[in-house]
Amino acid sequence: MHKTTERLDMGKLATFVPNKKMPVYNWFYYKEGFSREIVLELVKMFKLRKGDNVLDPFCGCGTTNLACKEMGINSYGFDVLPLCVLASQVKTMDYDLEGLKKAIKDLKKLSFEHQDLGRIPGNVRRFFSPHTLQDVLFFREKIKGFQRPVRDFLFLGLISAATKCSWMYKDGAVIKIKKKSTPQFRKFYLRVLKKMLTDLKRLETNPCKTEIDLGDARNLNIGDNTIDAVITSPPYLNKIEYTRVYGIEESLFFGEGKPGLRSYIGSDSGTRPVFPDINLPPAADAYLTDMKKVLEELHRVCKTGAKIGVVIGDGCFPAGVVHMDELLPKLAEKSGLNTERVYILNRRWCTRKRTEKIGQMEESLIVMTKR
Repeated sequence: MHKTTERLDMGKLATFVPNKKMPVYNWFYYKEGFSREIVLELVKMFKLRKGDNVLDPFCGCGTTNLACKEMGINSYGFDVLPLCVLASQVKTMDYDLEGLKKAIKDLKKLSFEHQDLGRIPGNVRRFFSPHTLQDVLFFREKIKGFQRPVRDFLFLGLISAATKCSWMYKDGAVIKIKKKSTPQFRKFYLRVLKKMLTDLKRLETNPCKTEIDLGDARNLNIGDNTIDAVITSPPYLNKIEYTRVYGIEESLFFGEGKPGLRSYIGSDSGTRPVFPDINLPPAADAYLTDMKKVLEELHRVCKTGAKIGVVIGDGCFPAGVVHMDELLPKLAEKSGLNTERVYILNRRWCTRKRTEKIGQMEESLIVMTKR
């Protein structure tokens, strides 16, 4: 039987907030991510060393992988969102700093060429001033002439600068327009790139293997018994569809008119319940079915004795709270994993009709071992 420990002092570490002041980690703001510090805490807890292999099957913006690179620990990362994969790859690449400096100078010398805004869908155009969007499209085309990894470095900087110079206001799952004065884009973009270049000099990393790619956590492109530890945070039950939140960036930079990918965890509500004796909402049944597949896949790729740390949150429904810190350990047991400890990191109220409190939700760190 596992122990449950309250660690509300670690609550902030389960958020992206501490990363906002960290060089390289803050290159792309990813609200759904966790902090570098929680990765370092788990590396210490799991007694990981250089040469070990760490996996994050929901890598988001690459916090696990970058923290591992700081310590010279090999890592693998997968995500369904191309934007996340790009951000994670760019943060963990090795660069020739002089080559980056020359590329930034070359961009600065370019003479502007008029762009056709008509090829951008109206639901994307409305989030930018015409002048900003002209500049964004101009640089987007010019960046294509550079070779990797320089091209990807310039591209992530462009996405970050465009987001900050847009009229986008992300209110939960809704993207609203908030018209405001924005800086002259060319100057702002070049300033972002120079800051990124400075960040690379500030953050020390160590030689190791880092592989990040598009991938489904239920079917990983990794061999059996190769992973020493997993540090991850899957999409939370009944929370914001995070791929929708980044739909503007996906459409503008990864395919004009292309809708953002939907995350697959819990997307099929017609599944057979994994806990038929518990009356759960259909969305919870679908989510748990997929999470069982994820845990079974982690069992396959992990070595015997491998440690698994999962940051996860409860689900809030009109009928009450679905407690993932209770159900995930049961799924783990079915999947060949032992739960050692559950750390309660945060507590908040589940409300009905916005004001009626119907239960307390917890955000937890669940530590498991492959038996």
